[in-house]
Amino acid sequence: MKLLNNGDPLRAPSLLTISTFVVVSLAFFYVGKHWSNGYQQLIFYTSRQTPMASGSPTIGISPNFNMTFDVSSMIAKNQTLDSTPPSPAPAPIPSPAPAPSAHLAPGSLKTFGIVNENGTMAEEFEVGDYDPEFVENWGNGSDVEVGGSSGGSFRFGIKKFKMCPETMREYIPCLDNKEAIRNLKSTKNGEKFERHCPERSQGLNCLVPAPKGYRTPIPWPKSRDEVWFSNVPHTKLVEDKGGQNWISVDKNKFKFPGGGTQFIHGADQYLDQISKMVPDIAFGRHTRVVLDVGCGVASFGAYLLSRNVITLSIAPKDVHENQIQFALERGVPAMVAAFVTRRLLYPSQAFDLIHCSRCRINWTRDDGILLLEVNRMLRAGGYFAWAAQPVYKHEENLEEQWKDMVNLTTRLCWELVKKEGYIAIWQKPFNNSCYLNRKAATKPPLCDPDDDPDDVWYVDLKACITRLPEDGYGANLPTWPGRLQNYPDRLQSIRMDAYISRKELFKAEYKYWKEIIDGYYRVLKWKNFKLRNVLDMRAGFGGFAAALTERKVDCWVLNVVPVSGPNTLPVIYDRGLIGVMHDWCESFDTYPRTYDFLHAAGLFSIERKRCNMSSIMLEMDRMLRPGGHAYIRDSIIVMDELQEIAKAMGWKVSVRPTSEGPHASYRILTCEKSMLH
Repeated sequence: MKLLNNGDPLRAPSLLTISTFVVVSLAFFYVGKHWSNGYQQLIFYTSRQTPMASGSPTIGISPNFNMTFDVSSMIAKNQTLDSTPPSPAPAPIPSPAPAPSAHLAPGSLKTFGIVNENGTMAEEFEVGDYDPEFVENWGNGSDVEVGGSSGGSFRFGIKKFKMCPETMREYIPCLDNKEAIRNLKSTKNGEKFERHCPERSQGLNCLVPAPKGYRTPIPWPKSRDEVWFSNVPHTKLVEDKGGQNWISVDKNKFKFPGGGTQFIHGADQYLDQISKMVPDIAFGRHTRVVLDVGCGVASFGAYLLSRNVITLSIAPKDVHENQIQFALERGVPAMVAAFVTRRLLYPSQAFDLIHCSRCRINWTRDDGILLLEVNRMLRAGGYFAWAAQPVYKHEENLEEQWKDMVNLTTRLCWELVKKEGYIAIWQKPFNNSCYLNRKAATKPPLCDPDDDPDDVWYVDLKACITRLPEDGYGANLPTWPGRLQNYPDRLQSIRMDAYISRKELFKAEYKYWKEIIDGYYRVLKWKNFKLRNVLDMRAGFGGFAAALTERKVDCWVLNVVPVSGPNTLPVIYDRGLIGVMHDWCESFDTYPRTYDFLHAAGLFSIERKRCNMSSIMLEMDRMLRPGGHAYIRDSIIVMDELQEIAKAMGWKVSVRPTSEGPHASYRILTCEKSMLH
């Protein structure tokens, strides 16, 4: 050791250090060369540049300068060289078709996405047409798939829902629950016509079939006057009301002459008479939103549409079966509803006019509790039109009914503004002054100040007079169409997080949906859609419906406000639109096959915490007409499951990016319902 340290200098430690450094450097050189040859290089994409003048600052030029690369082959080579063994994986989920080969002839490619290859919104989009003559043989059995999970539990998925029995083709789950109706303690007030939903475990689990021979509905406006017999093959109304100019059968069609029990000469003449009796009603200006109680086949509402009035026609599912189904098949707004023991699912001060023509309701029973419900829904200064035998007949019992009606309406502070022929019209007061100046102990009393007149979901009727807001909210509305975009006073009374920014939210919602619908027309070819009956399943302030209205699309929208969110229904009605409160964990009060288009924005990502998503989707299938469409705009986290359910129902589906681009957290699931056999 001493010799090494003090003898020959070549053997000193510095020599060992230098030798080690050289060997390591050579090793890194060869490893780096191998790496750069086998894997993707950093490529500098540059444009041709003008040589710099002598003396100018210079930069280092990449060794890849002026070289060309085949990026596709490099990526493929990298994938080949990756020798890391793959980890075990479950069976692959079917993915979109691979990109077409680069060797295809120019012009042979077809694009089907909203976002094009440059990542921008495409101007054109191809939408498949629905062939109403095509019927898919679906069979009659459910197909259940069971899969394992890493946690040791099992996942059950429905690959195919079965068809329901033919006896269920007009099935409304919450109104046809025979077992619950059979167990009612009392039916004297018509309780059997109210909602009695099955337990969730007993809910709809199959696809409601269409009648044999079902055809694509006749489009509006022709459908106002005739519909296919095969779509609503029921003749009871013809047998009961054939002589009253309601409805008739002509070969393979039902015809609607436009008459009613009290207006056998036609709805137009009847509407003219009302306008002459009370000119201030001013259809289409002061009167925009109407409720027709006991509507028959909804000819009253059908003929008001041409006067810029939207009428919600309601009737119970009673002995006059399928009234509402006929109305919806005609393309007229309608719902199954009844005045019985609970509040109807509409807000206070909703309707400018409420109409009852021989609606078979005893308004004075139980101290007038049913007319008090009319009073709750009637706007301050609104009108109630009653066409019935007690108005014009002089039989003793009918005259007694008329006296009872006059007595009740007087105590309600309604003014009888006109009685002519077989029509009587009252007007509701604009404020509470008359109520407060009545004699002490006058019945019915005013409701308690803390009573919420807009609380309607399974709320019992109350034998009291709904107070009008002291600030005049609900009464100070501009005429139509100005009220559509006006900020309603009641916007400030909604129980929600925002307060100061509500007007901005209101305006932004409309602008958002206007742009979305413009995109639908431009990209999804909505000009080819036959839109008529539209259901917005989570309506907010009604911006979607308002955008369609301003665009003058010849359709109507029923705006649904879910019970799980803020109650925006008063604002929707103040805008001159119609809507209803609903809980999507339960069935909706309509017949099967009554909507052309269902719209659900942000619904499932919220309701999946409360409801079974399959139940909501099956309800959508029940309501949607064959050939109809459903658009679901929602979070990515629910899209896979919704797509799976939709396919199990036989829908044709496609998941598309939103206008925000392919990396947005939302997607659009566009669906088309097929005709299944």
